[in-house]
Amino acid sequence: MGTLIAIRHGQSQWNLENRFTGWTDVPLTERGKQDAALCGNALKGFIFDSAFTSVLERATGTLDVILETLGQNLPITKDEALNERSYGDLQGLNKAETVEKYGEEQVQLWRRSFHTRPPNGESMEDCEKRTWPYFVEHILPLLKEGKTVLVVAHGNSLRPIIKNLEGLTPEATAALEIGLCTPYIYKFKGENMVEHEILHVEGIVTKGASTTDKSVKEGRV
Repeated sequence: MGTLIAIRHGQSQWNLENRFTGWTDVPLTERGKQDAALCGNALKGFIFDSAFTSVLERATGTLDVILETLGQNLPITKDEALNERSYGDLQGLNKAETVEKYGEEQVQLWRRSFHTRPPNGESMEDCEKRTWPYFVEHILPLLKEGKTVLVVAHGNSLRPIIKNLEGLTPEATAALEIGLCTPYIYKFKGENMVEHEILHVEGIVTKGASTTDKSVKEGRV
């Protein structure tokens, strides 16, 4: 039986600052590194055959911490297909300030509509067009062989994968909150996903998404 464990990266500096990040390459915070280590400890029952990640530092750094915590050395593939979606003109802007400027309804449409693109950026649908074919071509064959595969990526590059594995609607996919450093575990028989669960990690501080500074301080990024 093949096993996929998909994980969103730990807290980045711009998560902490409540900024739209997208393709901007920013590092993990110390909290992000600590959460990644906690995630690694929670995965000590798994022996991985290979790992995949994006080319962005917050994902590659999270993967490095997890593997160091596990004491496992395995083949790692980095690919832009697994990058976060581009937020275009919004990248670098504070989310709460953007809400004040454009209104919460517009910002939520940019963030949580499957089909709507932010200015000069990608929609979730655009992201699906690169992430899902990559998954089918490069990751699914390993799962069919019964391998155990670790994928560390981003909220909007994991959403399309989860959408197709779990048969979610675009609307449900857009509304899906993917916790930072939280393992999503999928079991496969051949190419068919037959079981899935979310592994709760004790001690993780930063967990989801937000549009306000208040919710960032409460640990939702």
